[in-house]
Parts: sequence; C-alpha cells; structure tokens
Amino acid sequence: MAHTSLNRKSIAGLIWFYVQLVIAALLGAASVVFFLVPADIAPQGVSGLATMSNTLFGTPVGLTILIINIPIQYMGYKMLPDGWRVVARSLVVIVIYSMAIDLMTPLVIQNGGFSHDRLLNTLFGGILGGISGGMVYRAGANFGGTSTIAQILRHRTGIPMSSIFLYTDTAIVLLAGLVYGLEGALYAMVVVFLGGMASDYVMEGPSIIRTAVIITNEPQAVSAAIIGQLRRGVTGWDATGMYTGQARTVLYVTIARSQVNDLRDLVSGIDPAAFIVIGQGHTAYGEGFKALKKQDKVADTV
Repeated sequence: MAHTSLNRKSIAGLIWFYVQLVIAALLGAASVVFFLVPADIAPQGVSGLATMSNTLFGTPVGLTILIINIPIQYMGYKMLPDGWRVVARSLVVIVIYSMAIDLMTPLVIQNGGFSHDRLLNTLFGGILGGISGGMVYRAGANFGGTSTIAQILRHRTGIPMSSIFLYTDTAIVLLAGLVYGLEGALYAMVVVFLGGMASDYVMEGPSIIRTAVIITNEPQAVSAAIIGQLRRGVTGWDATGMYTGQARTVLYVTIARSQVNDLRDLVSGIDPAAFIVIGQGHTAYGEGFKALKKQDKVADTV
C-alpha cells in the first residue's frame, strides 16, 4: 500500500513538473509575441537574436530559436554531466516555446499587440518573461540557448553563471542597439533588469521576513523580552568590540516585517546603548515560520 502511494506521489510530481514547464513556455512565448516583437524590443538570449533576425530578414522567430538551439543542445548533451537529462528537460521548454511563438504570431499580425506604447510593452514583456523564466528554473529546467551555454562554461571553466549571463545579455543589448537604435538598446536593458527581478521573485518568493543582529550589554533582559513579547527565538554568542576591547554579546533573531518597530522599541527600552542591524530575507523555515519539511522532487525523472 505504501509503495502504491509512493508511486502515485511520483507520478503526480512528474505531471506537475511538466505542467509547470508548459505554462512557463506559453507565458514566455506570450511575452515575446504580444509585447516585445511588436515594439521592436529584443528579449534576452537566443530569443533576442531570433527577434532581430525577424526584423532584418523576416525569419520566423520561433523556428529560428529552435534551429539555433539544435547545436547548443547537442553540445550540452556531449559536455555536461548527465547531459541527456539536462537536454531532455530543456527540449520540452524549447519546443513548446518556439511553436507557441509562431502559432501566436498571426494573432498579432491580425489584431496588433496589446499596446502601442513602447514603454508598456517593455514593462509587461520584461515582467512576463521573468515570471516564465523563474517558473522554469524553479522546476529544474531552463529555456536552453544561453542558459545551456552558461552551464557548459561553468562546468568547463568555473566561471559563475551570473557572470556569463551578464556578458551574453550585454552582447544582446549592444546588438539591439545596432538593429533598433540607441532607444531600442535602452528598452532592452529595462527588459533584462525587470526580467531578472521577476525571475528572482518567482524563485525565492517575496521578502516577508527581517533578520536582526543586536549587540548589547543586557543580553539576558533583551532575549527574555524578545522571547516573551515578540514570541521569537534568539541565538546569542560572545564577541569582543575591536575598538574598545570590551566583551559584548551578539544576539540574532528572525522576525516578521511588521515586528521591526516593536523590536527596536523593545531593545532601546532595555538598553539604549545597544546596536541593531536589520537585514532582509525572503523566507524562513522552522518554528514560528514555514514548516521545514522535505519537498517532493522529480530529480530522477525527465
């Protein structure tokens, strides 16, 4: 019975994995077709090259993306550890994304995009593209193209993927400047920036917690007040002030965003000489926050 339940969980997880990829690919296609292409704005990566090729030579955007990805995915298959799995996941996204772009394009030709305002197209195209990218990365896949190239280079050279994306995105923006002019390049930069922010938001969630580091001479009283009034756990360790040479205690606590002012007032009321640094976090797992549990993954499936 337990084995049957496990199989059902695995099948459900696999189905949800591919559902996420399909939805993300369709959203990504919509961002290109309805917002970026009508406004002559280049998206990131291979899609940007395909968009510029469409402008210069009239080539179908989706088909161009698919053709450019063939040698890239072959290299990924040959050069990456477990490359067949990486490529198989990417191909699902690439094929649906490419087909959706070319199937949706006639709708734009007949009815036009959602807006003739280039700034609005930039904003919504960048955000929607970032959401789709975040969904794909969160599911454990990617859109192929420069993402696969970045994985290969990181594996072969150790260069961080963030640096590789910076170089490739910069190259696309410069090319966009040649094809669409300086204004087009500036809009492309906005798309890259918004896409990155939206992608991070989808992968990591909203910033809903704050972390506080408190240096105080009244660690017991401050800790007791935080535990008793704010209902938050506190961790403390001994430290030495390097300027004064005095022994101090450092307290660390994670709180909700709404509790920042309460914490400041509470600490200042006990130790006016305390030093507090408030940091920002996306989420916290454990008692008082989200449950810390093992998530079902599809690591060994394609």
